[in-house]
Amino acid sequence: QVQLVESGGGLVQAGDSLRLSCAASGFTFSNYAVGWFRQAPGKDREFVAAITGSGGTTDYAISVKGRFTISRDNAKITVFLQMNSLKPEDTAVYYCAAYWNPTITPSRRAAAYNYWGQGTQVTVSS
Repeated sequence: QVQLVESGGGLVQAGDSLRLSCAASGFTFSNYAVGWFRQAPGKDREFVAAITGSGGTTDYAISVKGRFTISRDNAKITVFLQMNSLKPEDTAVYYCAAYWNPTITPSRRAAAYNYWGQGTQVTVSS
């Protein structure tokens, strides 16, 4: 059974850092790209960052580039999202998602991703 479980969310102040984790099980993790998406109240789900199955290619939304870093440890079957210099506008539920893609630049489209976690809340106070 495929499962993605996010953790690491919380309440922080502007300028602080958080590291989200996405633990996977039930599929050949190293063949799957993993993306992070977020959804704020009243807004559409938006792309944040993604990484190929091999870890060789990453992509970021312009709003987080330079502040967030996505990485993966295939031995630990986990993807991380290091979030630095957090802003109140980063407040959202953060989801990780996966689809088969070992090496090609990962998609920014949520519809491309087959598997989703349940989400973790990130709240940044000003």
